[in-house]
Amino acid sequence: MNAPGMKTAVVTGAGSGIGRSVALALAGAGWAVAAAGRRTAPLEETARAAGPGADVLCVPADVSSPPDVAALFAAVRERYGRLDLLFNNAGTFGPGGVPLEDLSPDDWRRVVDVNLTGSFLCAQAAFRQMKEQDPQGGRIINNGSISAHTPRPHSVAYTATKHAVTGLTKSLSLDGRPYRIACGQIDIGNAATEMTERMQTGILQANGQLAVEPVMDAADVARTVLHMAELPLEANVQFATVMATAMPYIGRG
Repeated sequence: MNAPGMKTAVVTGAGSGIGRSVALALAGAGWAVAAAGRRTAPLEETARAAGPGADVLCVPADVSSPPDVAALFAAVRERYGRLDLLFNNAGTFGPGGVPLEDLSPDDWRRVVDVNLTGSFLCAQAAFRQMKEQDPQGGRIINNGSISAHTPRPHSVAYTATKHAVTGLTKSLSLDGRPYRIACGQIDIGNAATEMTERMQTGILQANGQLAVEPVMDAADVARTVLHMAELPLEANVQFATVMATAMPYIGRG
């Protein structure tokens, strides 16, 4: 069980990038964090980076696997007794630079399985626990994307799933009202992570040219997630957009 007054969070995709930054921000603010991801070693690196005084539980899990998701949330119940926050972050872009007409059904399914089905499975498990626990309630924050609004070239699977995550966010927000379960979404543009390394070497634009794009520190995203997470359940940031200021989004293309 967690210490009195300590809140508990599950962060998926916590072994790198935005997930790691958010896990560290939460741990630094005194949260207990269940760090989930497919590989144990990166999760343990996140735990070490949080420092010896942090409460970080590493749980290897594939969010697209129902048994893995069930085991993740069972581990959180056993260790902490309650759940205050899910940051639904795990995601994949899929094969980069593949034209729509060449995208294989298997590659499409892999992106859908992680980005959409994985987000649903984790949200469903969190929702059940938040509904059943006493005191009732909690918060779910979904990682959307600028692509939840505006696509990049050759990104049909990623863009379609991120648009769908917006629908998931709205449904969770509505269905959670009777149980004090708040749900919001953060749409992120060009945080400097492994996934966005191409931004700094040149990435395809809507006009067919390659261009280097500005990026921002993932810690800037983490601070925003922490702000959303620490609001009282009577208040909710429904949608937030955090982006590198000069990236091509407003007027993209």
